[in-house]
Amino acid sequence: MPGSLTQYFNGVDYLLCLPMLLLTLFAMGILLIDLMLPPEWKWSNAVTALVGVAFAAYGVHDIQRWFNSQGQLMGRLGFMGTLLIDRFAIYFFYLFLAGTAVAILMSVRYLDLERENHGEYYALLLFSVVGMMCMAAGFDIVLIFIGLELMAISTYVLVGFLRRDKRSNEAALKYMLLGAFSSGIFAYGLSLFYGITGSTNLQVIESRLSQRLAQSGGHADPILIVAMLTTATGLLFKIAAVPFHQWAPDAYEGAPTSVTGFMSVSVKAAGWAMLLRIFMFMMPALRPVYVPFLVFVSVATMTGANFAALTQSNLKRLLAYSSIAHVGYMLLGLIAGPKDSFNQDGIKGILIYLLVYTFMNLGAFAVIASLRHRNVIGDEIDDIAGLYKRAPVEAVLMLIFLLSLAGIPPLAGFWGKYFIFLSLVESGHYTLAALAVLYSVFGLYYYLRIANAMFMREPMEKESLPLSPAMGVALAVTAFVTVAIGIFPNAMIQTVNWVWGLTETSPLAHLIR
Repeated sequence: MPGSLTQYFNGVDYLLCLPMLLLTLFAMGILLIDLMLPPEWKWSNAVTALVGVAFAAYGVHDIQRWFNSQGQLMGRLGFMGTLLIDRFAIYFFYLFLAGTAVAILMSVRYLDLERENHGEYYALLLFSVVGMMCMAAGFDIVLIFIGLELMAISTYVLVGFLRRDKRSNEAALKYMLLGAFSSGIFAYGLSLFYGITGSTNLQVIESRLSQRLAQSGGHADPILIVAMLTTATGLLFKIAAVPFHQWAPDAYEGAPTSVTGFMSVSVKAAGWAMLLRIFMFMMPALRPVYVPFLVFVSVATMTGANFAALTQSNLKRLLAYSSIAHVGYMLLGLIAGPKDSFNQDGIKGILIYLLVYTFMNLGAFAVIASLRHRNVIGDEIDDIAGLYKRAPVEAVLMLIFLLSLAGIPPLAGFWGKYFIFLSLVESGHYTLAALAVLYSVFGLYYYLRIANAMFMREPMEKESLPLSPAMGVALAVTAFVTVAIGIFPNAMIQTVNWVWGLTETSPLAHLIR
């Protein structure tokens, strides 16, 4: 039996999945060690999880070094062509690990206050990242779907982790039911593509779809349109685009705040990695068909989410609708360009947006998590009233994160919007660009509502808010990255250029460098 396995799998295959193997080993180790830990030592589970994330990051770096030594510039296929580790996957691997590390730091004190400090929490975080990595590196629809379900099932449990909280239980149930329904639609769409092309490999599917469209004169037949729509529905659910967003506000509000932050960045980034893999690697020939659909979804997402956010009094629900609105902006980057190709600055904008959003949104949720004390949950706008008088550092940091989310220079959030709006102007989508700018003003309004409560209102309680060392590190890291990228964007832009091998075609884009 071992001989037959080596016929299919070799050392390179196991090197390519080294980060996933390390995360799995540490997750299982946490489950075993947790049984022997007394309650006062439960914090060591977070340390173990952080060490696991660090080992996985080193594993990704090891793959990079191997690529450089072998001259593998475009990546390497492994596990019989089902796994593709390339620059795209490596970029998202680092993004997932960074978001997970900050989420772990946010969780230490928060779980203690909730009296739910259990090892399985951190194990589920690591298992979900393994699923995300399969989604980002999957080059076969079966592996992508397995990764999606591993991430989704882990996240369902994390949303309902506060077992004594009815809101958490209700949110987990809604999320699981809607998630299962969307996964079924997604699986149905993938099965149609398999039936049409006779393959589960993305490259083979792309080739046979191109041949099929060439034979029909470029006209997609009804079965292809159904396959595209059902697949897109499943993908858009995972990134919470309107009208497939119903799960997000309830799940964000009911989940532990540290899990909400993790879902809003890492889970969403995994959904985007999967969406870009499928749209750009499997369905580029269908671009003239799906772009009008994405235009409708993008406009509906920006409109619905921004208007809904205006009326929210719960911070987590407000940031949930804000997160949905940002999805609408990012979809514009996928739309930008001529009918038969993608715009470089649009794709660059999406990748930059995901990077900066990871830190600025996690920072905002870290501030909300720091408000949790005694019997105060801390996720209402009233709870943040007068925060500057009770915790001036957290209030200033929250203002930085909110202004970055609004896209105000010189903070990191400006650059994501800049490249997406630039791509729309370059490709002649002036109406969409104007609409996106208008909705950005809406976003600034409801972000300033939070700032007004922090700086202009009187606090409901006078006592100062304690800040744990781990939460302090999380806030410091997220604030530093948000400010540093905004002021010195060149390193981030070069990194994103490296991911796609993009060249600088815009004189304006060249000028800002």
